[in-house]
Amino acid sequence: MQPCLCEVIQLLAALAALLVVLYQIIIIAHVTAKKMPNLHRSEEEKYFISDNGAKERFPSIHDTPTKDLTVVVPSYNEETRLPVMMAEALEFLQKRQKAQPSYSYEFIIVDDGSKDKTTEVALDYSKRYGSDKVRVLTLTKNRGKGGAVRMGVLVSRGKTILMADADGATKFQDIENVEKELERLKPWPDNMAISCGSRAHLEQESIAKRSMFRTFLMHGFHFLVWFLCVRGVRDTQCGFKLFTREAALRTFSALHVDRWAFDVELLYIAQCLKIPVAEVAVNWTEIEGSKLVPFWSWLQMGRDLLFIRLRYLSRAWKIDTTGKLN
Repeated sequence: MQPCLCEVIQLLAALAALLVVLYQIIIIAHVTAKKMPNLHRSEEEKYFISDNGAKERFPSIHDTPTKDLTVVVPSYNEETRLPVMMAEALEFLQKRQKAQPSYSYEFIIVDDGSKDKTTEVALDYSKRYGSDKVRVLTLTKNRGKGGAVRMGVLVSRGKTILMADADGATKFQDIENVEKELERLKPWPDNMAISCGSRAHLEQESIAKRSMFRTFLMHGFHFLVWFLCVRGVRDTQCGFKLFTREAALRTFSALHVDRWAFDVELLYIAQCLKIPVAEVAVNWTEIEGSKLVPFWSWLQMGRDLLFIRLRYLSRAWKIDTTGKLN
Protein backbone atom coordinates (compact mmCIF):
# COMPACT_ATOMS: atom_id res chain seq x y z
CA MET A 1 0.00 0.00 0.00
CA GLN A 2 1.36 3.42 -0.96
CA PRO A 3 1.84 5.88 1.92
CA CYS A 4 -0.76 8.64 1.94
CA LEU A 5 0.17 12.25 1.46
CA CYS A 6 -0.35 12.99 5.18
CA GLU A 7 2.25 10.36 6.17
CA VAL A 8 4.77 11.79 3.70
CA ILE A 9 4.20 15.28 5.05
CA GLN A 10 4.61 14.05 8.65
CA LEU A 11 7.87 12.28 7.75
CA LEU A 12 9.25 15.39 6.01
CA ALA A 13 8.22 17.53 8.98
CA ALA A 14 10.02 15.17 11.37
CA LEU A 15 13.17 15.25 9.23
CA ALA A 16 13.01 19.04 9.05
CA ALA A 17 12.67 19.25 12.83
CA LEU A 18 15.64 16.91 13.25
CA LEU A 19 17.75 19.06 10.92
CA VAL A 20 16.76 22.19 12.83
CA VAL A 21 17.81 20.57 16.14
CA LEU A 22 21.10 19.39 14.62
CA TYR A 23 21.77 22.86 13.22
CA GLN A 24 21.07 24.39 16.64
CA ILE A 25 23.49 21.95 18.29
CA ILE A 26 26.17 22.84 15.73
CA ILE A 27 25.63 26.56 16.40
CA ILE A 28 25.80 26.01 20.17
CA ALA A 29 28.98 23.92 19.83
CA HIS A 30 30.59 26.58 17.63
CA VAL A 31 29.56 29.63 19.66
CA THR A 32 30.49 28.15 23.05
CA ALA A 33 33.91 26.89 21.89
CA LYS A 34 37.01 28.46 23.37
CA LYS A 35 39.01 29.04 20.22
CA MET A 36 42.48 28.41 21.68
CA PRO A 37 43.81 25.72 24.06
CA ASN A 38 44.21 26.95 27.64
CA LEU A 39 47.98 27.30 27.92
CA HIS A 40 47.89 30.13 30.43
CA ARG A 41 49.67 29.65 33.76
CA SER A 42 49.56 31.70 36.92
CA GLU A 43 52.90 32.98 38.15
CA GLU A 44 52.98 30.30 40.88
CA GLU A 45 52.53 27.51 38.33
CA LYS A 46 55.74 28.44 36.53
CA TYR A 47 57.97 27.25 39.38
CA PHE A 48 58.83 24.11 41.35
CA ILE A 49 60.63 23.75 44.71
CA SER A 50 64.29 22.82 44.26
CA ASP A 51 66.47 20.83 46.65
CA ASN A 52 67.54 23.94 48.57
CA GLY A 53 63.93 25.00 49.11
CA ALA A 54 64.07 27.82 46.58
CA LYS A 55 61.67 28.32 43.70
CA GLU A 56 63.11 27.34 40.33
CA ARG A 57 61.48 27.91 36.97
CA PHE A 58 60.18 24.90 35.07
CA PRO A 59 61.81 24.23 31.69
CA SER A 60 59.76 23.89 28.47
CA ILE A 61 59.01 20.98 26.19
CA HIS A 62 60.37 23.23 23.43
CA ASP A 63 63.82 22.90 25.03
CA THR A 64 66.30 20.16 24.14
CA PRO A 65 65.49 17.01 26.17
CA THR A 66 67.84 16.15 29.04
CA LYS A 67 66.15 12.97 30.36
CA ASP A 68 65.34 9.66 28.74
CA LEU A 69 61.87 9.50 30.29
CA THR A 70 59.39 11.83 31.94
CA VAL A 71 56.48 10.34 33.88
CA VAL A 72 53.58 12.80 34.22
CA VAL A 73 51.23 11.91 37.08
CA PRO A 74 47.96 13.92 37.22
CA SER A 75 46.73 13.93 40.81
CA TYR A 76 43.52 15.21 42.33
CA ASN A 77 42.98 14.41 46.03
CA GLU A 78 45.43 11.50 45.78
CA GLU A 79 47.23 11.68 49.15
CA THR A 80 46.24 8.07 49.87
CA ARG A 81 46.72 6.37 46.48
CA LEU A 82 49.76 8.30 45.19
CA PRO A 83 52.32 6.67 47.55
CA VAL A 84 51.46 3.17 46.32
CA MET A 85 51.90 4.16 42.68
CA MET A 86 55.11 6.11 43.34
CA ALA A 87 56.68 3.29 45.35
CA GLU A 88 56.13 0.81 42.51
CA ALA A 89 57.25 3.20 39.76
CA LEU A 90 60.36 4.43 41.57
CA GLU A 91 61.44 0.91 42.46
CA PHE A 92 61.16 -0.14 38.82
CA LEU A 93 63.02 2.89 37.41
CA GLN A 94 65.74 2.78 40.06
CA LYS A 95 66.44 -0.86 39.13
CA ARG A 96 66.60 0.13 35.47
CA GLN A 97 68.98 2.97 36.25
CA LYS A 98 71.18 0.67 38.33
CA ALA A 99 71.39 -1.75 35.39
CA GLN A 100 71.90 1.12 32.92
CA PRO A 101 73.77 3.93 34.74
CA SER A 102 73.37 6.32 31.80
CA TYR A 103 69.57 6.04 31.92
CA SER A 104 67.78 9.09 33.35
CA TYR A 105 64.20 9.85 34.29
CA GLU A 106 61.99 12.33 36.09
CA PHE A 107 58.49 12.48 37.57
CA ILE A 108 56.24 15.50 37.21
CA ILE A 109 53.47 15.14 39.80
CA VAL A 110 50.71 17.59 38.92
CA ASP A 111 48.43 18.47 41.82
CA ASP A 112 45.22 19.50 40.06
CA GLY A 113 43.93 21.88 42.71
CA SER A 114 43.53 19.19 45.38
CA LYS A 115 41.73 19.84 48.65
CA ASP A 116 43.78 17.29 50.58
CA LYS A 117 47.52 16.91 51.20
CA THR A 118 48.48 15.70 47.71
CA THR A 119 51.10 18.44 47.27
CA GLU A 120 52.67 17.70 50.66
CA VAL A 121 52.86 13.98 49.88
CA ALA A 122 54.36 14.70 46.46
CA LEU A 123 56.90 17.15 47.89
CA ASP A 124 58.04 14.47 50.33
CA TYR A 125 59.15 12.36 47.34
CA SER A 126 60.90 15.38 45.85
CA LYS A 127 62.83 15.86 49.11
CA ARG A 128 63.74 12.16 49.39
CA TYR A 129 64.79 11.59 45.77
CA GLY A 130 65.79 15.12 44.76
CA SER A 131 64.01 17.64 42.56
CA ASP A 132 66.00 16.46 39.55
CA LYS A 133 64.00 13.21 39.73
CA VAL A 134 60.70 14.31 41.24
CA ARG A 135 59.16 17.72 40.61
CA VAL A 136 55.80 18.94 41.86
CA LEU A 137 53.57 21.26 39.86
CA THR A 138 50.71 22.57 41.98
CA LEU A 139 47.88 24.11 39.95
CA THR A 140 46.14 27.03 41.65
CA LYS A 141 42.73 25.73 40.58
CA ASN A 142 41.31 22.48 39.24
CA ARG A 143 41.67 22.18 35.46
CA GLY A 144 40.51 18.61 34.98
CA LYS A 145 42.65 15.58 34.21
CA GLY A 146 43.38 16.63 30.64
CA GLY A 147 44.45 20.10 31.72
CA ALA A 148 46.66 18.67 34.47
CA VAL A 149 48.38 16.22 32.12
CA ARG A 150 48.94 18.96 29.55
CA MET A 151 50.56 21.28 32.10
CA GLY A 152 52.90 18.48 33.17
CA VAL A 153 53.76 17.43 29.62
CA LEU A 154 54.61 20.96 28.54
CA VAL A 155 57.29 21.31 31.27
CA SER A 156 58.81 17.86 30.67
CA ARG A 157 62.47 17.12 29.93
CA GLY A 158 62.12 13.56 28.61
CA LYS A 159 62.84 12.17 25.15
CA THR A 160 59.75 10.08 25.77
CA ILE A 161 56.84 11.10 28.00
CA LEU A 162 54.60 8.67 29.85
CA MET A 163 51.19 9.64 31.16
CA ALA A 164 50.42 7.48 34.24
CA ASP A 165 47.47 7.64 36.63
CA ALA A 166 48.13 8.28 40.31
CA ASP A 167 45.98 5.34 41.40
CA GLY A 168 48.49 2.77 40.11
CA ALA A 169 45.73 0.78 38.38
CA THR A 170 48.19 -0.15 35.61
CA LYS A 171 51.27 -2.11 36.67
CA PHE A 172 54.22 0.18 36.05
CA GLN A 173 56.39 -2.64 34.73
CA ASP A 174 54.07 -2.71 31.70
CA ILE A 175 55.99 0.32 30.48
CA GLU A 176 58.39 -2.22 28.93
CA ASN A 177 55.63 -3.53 26.64
CA VAL A 178 54.47 -0.02 25.81
CA GLU A 179 58.06 1.00 24.99
CA LYS A 180 58.54 -2.05 22.74
CA GLU A 181 55.39 -1.17 20.83
CA LEU A 182 56.62 2.41 20.42
CA GLU A 183 59.91 1.11 19.00
CA ARG A 184 58.01 -1.18 16.66
CA LEU A 185 56.44 1.86 15.00
CA LYS A 186 59.83 3.04 13.69
CA PRO A 187 60.71 4.78 11.49
CA TRP A 188 58.73 7.52 13.23
CA PRO A 189 57.55 10.24 10.81
CA ASP A 190 59.02 13.54 12.07
CA ASN A 191 60.08 11.58 15.18
CA MET A 192 56.43 11.28 16.26
CA ALA A 193 54.68 8.18 17.63
CA ILE A 194 52.29 7.19 20.44
CA SER A 195 51.92 3.86 22.23
CA CYS A 196 48.71 3.38 24.23
CA GLY A 197 48.18 0.93 27.04
CA SER A 198 44.90 -0.92 26.57
CA ARG A 199 42.39 -2.74 28.76
CA ALA A 200 40.35 -3.98 25.80
CA HIS A 201 41.49 -7.57 26.39
CA LEU A 202 39.85 -7.41 29.85
CA GLU A 203 36.51 -6.21 28.54
CA GLN A 204 34.64 -9.53 28.68
CA GLU A 205 35.83 -10.18 32.23
CA SER A 206 34.78 -6.69 33.33
CA ILE A 207 31.34 -7.04 31.74
CA ALA A 208 30.65 -10.02 33.99
CA LYS A 209 31.24 -7.81 37.04
CA ARG A 210 29.33 -4.75 35.81
CA SER A 211 25.64 -3.97 35.93
CA MET A 212 23.71 -4.13 32.66
CA PHE A 213 23.31 -0.34 32.77
CA ARG A 214 27.05 0.32 33.09
CA THR A 215 27.74 -2.19 30.31
CA PHE A 216 25.25 -0.34 28.11
CA LEU A 217 26.96 2.98 28.88
CA MET A 218 30.37 1.49 28.08
CA HIS A 219 29.28 0.09 24.71
CA GLY A 220 27.49 3.35 23.90
CA PHE A 221 30.64 5.34 24.65
CA HIS A 222 32.80 3.01 22.51
CA PHE A 223 30.37 3.41 19.61
CA LEU A 224 30.39 7.21 19.87
CA VAL A 225 34.20 7.27 19.98
CA TRP A 226 34.35 5.10 16.84
CA PHE A 227 31.55 6.92 15.02
CA LEU A 228 32.57 10.50 15.82
CA CYS A 229 36.29 10.68 16.49
CA VAL A 230 38.78 7.81 16.67
CA ARG A 231 38.99 4.51 14.83
CA GLY A 232 41.57 1.79 15.24
CA VAL A 233 42.05 2.23 19.01
CA ARG A 234 39.76 0.03 21.09
CA ASP A 235 40.55 1.59 24.48
CA THR A 236 41.08 5.34 24.26
CA GLN A 237 40.66 5.96 27.99
CA CYS A 238 43.46 3.94 29.59
CA GLY A 239 45.62 6.40 31.51
CA PHE A 240 48.91 4.80 30.47
CA LYS A 241 50.16 6.36 27.24
CA LEU A 242 53.73 6.85 25.99
CA PHE A 243 54.65 9.65 23.58
CA THR A 244 57.78 10.62 21.77
CA ARG A 245 58.65 14.17 22.79
CA GLU A 246 57.67 15.56 19.39
CA ALA A 247 54.30 13.76 19.41
CA ALA A 248 53.54 15.05 22.93
CA LEU A 249 54.44 18.61 21.92
CA ARG A 250 52.25 18.64 18.83
CA THR A 251 49.21 16.92 20.35
CA PHE A 252 49.10 18.56 23.77
CA SER A 253 49.78 22.03 22.34
CA ALA A 254 46.59 21.65 20.27
CA LEU A 255 44.42 20.02 22.97
CA HIS A 256 41.24 21.88 23.96
CA VAL A 257 39.35 19.39 26.18
CA ASP A 258 40.45 19.52 29.81
CA ARG A 259 38.31 16.80 31.34
CA TRP A 260 37.45 13.12 30.86
CA ALA A 261 37.20 13.06 27.06
CA PHE A 262 40.63 14.64 26.53
CA ASP A 263 42.15 11.27 25.55
CA VAL A 264 39.74 11.06 22.62
CA GLU A 265 40.58 14.54 21.33
CA LEU A 266 44.27 13.78 21.80
CA LEU A 267 44.04 10.68 19.60
CA TYR A 268 41.80 12.51 17.13
CA ILE A 269 44.51 15.17 16.77
CA ALA A 270 47.14 12.44 16.38
CA GLN A 271 45.18 10.80 13.58
CA CYS A 272 44.62 14.15 11.84
CA LEU A 273 48.40 14.72 11.99
CA LYS A 274 49.01 11.14 10.78
CA ILE A 275 51.00 10.28 13.90
CA PRO A 276 51.30 6.48 14.13
CA VAL A 277 49.46 5.08 17.16
CA ALA A 278 49.93 1.59 18.63
CA GLU A 279 47.80 -0.18 21.22
CA VAL A 280 49.22 -2.78 23.60
CA ALA A 281 47.56 -4.82 26.35
CA VAL A 282 48.50 -3.91 29.93
CA ASN A 283 47.69 -5.38 33.34
CA TRP A 284 45.00 -3.32 35.01
CA THR A 285 43.22 -3.51 38.35
CA GLU A 286 40.25 -1.38 39.38
CA ILE A 287 41.29 0.69 42.39
CA GLU A 288 38.82 2.07 44.93
CA GLY A 289 38.44 5.84 45.04
CA SER A 290 37.70 6.54 41.36
CA LYS A 291 36.72 10.15 40.58
CA LEU A 292 34.49 8.90 37.75
CA VAL A 293 30.78 9.09 38.60
CA PRO A 294 29.33 6.51 36.18
CA PHE A 295 26.18 8.15 34.79
CA TRP A 296 27.09 11.84 34.90
CA SER A 297 30.69 11.32 33.76
CA TRP A 298 29.58 9.18 30.81
CA LEU A 299 26.93 11.80 29.95
CA GLN A 300 29.54 14.56 30.03
CA MET A 301 31.92 12.49 27.90
CA GLY A 302 29.17 11.77 25.37
CA ARG A 303 28.45 15.48 25.05
CA ASP A 304 32.18 16.22 24.75
CA LEU A 305 32.59 13.62 21.97
CA LEU A 306 29.81 15.22 19.93
CA PHE A 307 31.20 18.70 20.52
CA ILE A 308 34.76 17.62 19.63
CA ARG A 309 33.58 16.44 16.24
CA LEU A 310 31.27 19.40 15.58
CA ARG A 311 33.82 22.00 16.66
CA TYR A 312 36.47 20.64 14.31
CA LEU A 313 33.96 20.26 11.49
CA SER A 314 32.72 23.83 11.94
CA ARG A 315 36.32 25.10 12.18
CA ALA A 316 35.70 26.56 15.64
CA TRP A 317 38.75 24.50 16.61
CA LYS A 318 41.82 24.19 14.44
CA ILE A 319 44.91 22.10 15.06
CA ASP A 320 47.54 24.67 15.98
CA THR A 321 50.65 22.90 17.25
CA THR A 322 52.81 25.98 17.79
CA GLY A 323 51.36 27.02 21.14
CA LYS A 324 53.67 27.89 24.03
CA LEU A 325 53.02 28.21 27.73
CA ASN A 326 52.68 31.72 29.04
